[in-house]
Amino acid sequence: MIQARGLSKRYGEVLALADLDLDVPAGIVYGFLGPNGAGKTTAIRCLLGFVKPSAGSAAILGHDTWRDGVNARRDLGYLVPPDAFYPDMTGHAQLDYLARLSGKPPALRAAMLDALELGDDALGRRIGAYSKGMKQKLALVAAFQHDPALLILDEPTDGLDPLIQRAFEDILRELRDRGRTIFMSSHDLAEVERTCERVAVVRGGRLIAEETVAGLTRRNRRIARVVFAADPPPDLVLVPHVAVVEHVGRRVELAVERDVNPLLRFLAQHEVAELSLSPPSLEDVFLAFYGDGAAEDGADGGAAAVAANGRAGAGSRR
Repeated sequence: MIQARGLSKRYGEVLALADLDLDVPAGIVYGFLGPNGAGKTTAIRCLLGFVKPSAGSAAILGHDTWRDGVNARRDLGYLVPPDAFYPDMTGHAQLDYLARLSGKPPALRAAMLDALELGDDALGRRIGAYSKGMKQKLALVAAFQHDPALLILDEPTDGLDPLIQRAFEDILRELRDRGRTIFMSSHDLAEVERTCERVAVVRGGRLIAEETVAGLTRRNRRIARVVFAADPPPDLVLVPHVAVVEHVGRRVELAVERDVNPLLRFLAQHEVAELSLSPPSLEDVFLAFYGDGAAEDGADGGAAAVAANGRAGAGSRR
């Protein structure tokens, strides 16, 4: 559904994106992760054909997003920034306008409005009077309403309350089960872990990891807490992939890197009163990638100097 090869973008002296390679298959929810300034928004703008790459290429549904952008975006739903809407339009008028631009009937509009709790009263008001959360809901309905094969969502739950976030996650899973593809960036790692099958992690404009969520968490360290029936055996420190974090009496806390089986085999030879082994979360993995500091300076800083892509009409089809 999405393919990028050597995708790069430079703004003057700032390298915002460097040699990005991506392959996003059909029928999955794909997470695109990184802290502020990592290059996520620049990458998404290049994927959408809103920004011309300095090098490399991107394709959606087999169409080059810069040279053949209309066909690339023909069956696409894109989450426009909430401030891209026409403030003097009502919510109803804005949705109708975007539906006409898409050229498809708004088959999912009613279901989306119901799930996101955006009623007729709100839709009858001017968008300029909307709160941030209401604008975000409207943007989601606009992206989803024509039931596109591919959705590209940059921070889709920003400004939504927790209950609406969970309703939105249910929508993502339902669409995935119907064969739709969702490519989304998010700062909510718990949300990504609940909804995404694969993730790409970027730092300083460069791809530093791309794997299934299960694979990423499996190879990260986890914490084991063991209470022995007697004093801990001294050769515990010799177990491969295990480091002692804390030792108080018969209780030992251990950091287990990747493979837990050597520890389990060791413990099977001793009397253990209690054992807990916490699985690593995606947040643990993310912090491991970024634990030595924030993202490289300026990765998306150059993109901030670029003018916004116009009003909401540009978000549907160009």
